[in-house]
Amino acid sequence: MSDIFFYVFSVLALACGLGVVFNKNTVTSALCLLGVLVSLAGIFVLLEAFLLAVLLIFVYAGAVVALFLFIVMLTDAAGGDRQRFSRGTLVSGTLAAGLLLIGLASIALYGSFDTVAPAASPGSVLRIYGQELFTTYLLPVQIVGFLLLIAMLGVIVISKKFTGEPADSAAAAASTDPLTEAIK
Repeated sequence: MSDIFFYVFSVLALACGLGVVFNKNTVTSALCLLGVLVSLAGIFVLLEAFLLAVLLIFVYAGAVVALFLFIVMLTDAAGGDRQRFSRGTLVSGTLAAGLLLIGLASIALYGSFDTVAPAASPGSVLRIYGQELFTTYLLPVQIVGFLLLIAMLGVIVISKKFTGEPADSAAAAASTDPLTEAIK
């Protein structure tokens, strides 16, 4: 049964990955990226790497895709005005994909896949990660949290529409700005 889920998640990840690359709409590409990340989290669950699955969903699917969507929506990038690939780009891309396929096939056919049994650890893996994060790496975790807070506030300020100001007052404020005066 897990083999079926593995193939379903793999096909879904490949299809969404192709959707990321070949979609002209940037919002749809970001949503396809979300599909790729959720599929990979499903594969991690099948491999019983629950922490990696949860981190993939929270960090990448939650934060990074949300950041991409904020950027796309704030910059109002509609996409669709892409140029066609040149002949040289298509040839070099096909050559690189062929070399990658040959390398992967040779590793799959002639490679050695011996695995080492994991060492027994006292207690839960999540407990060990939590203790390391909040003892050894407490300061970096707090700094990253503070930077994420600043980034979130910056997005709110940038996306806020300033209403209630007459158009002439903005022009008058710009004319009395010392930087504007220095540039003139």
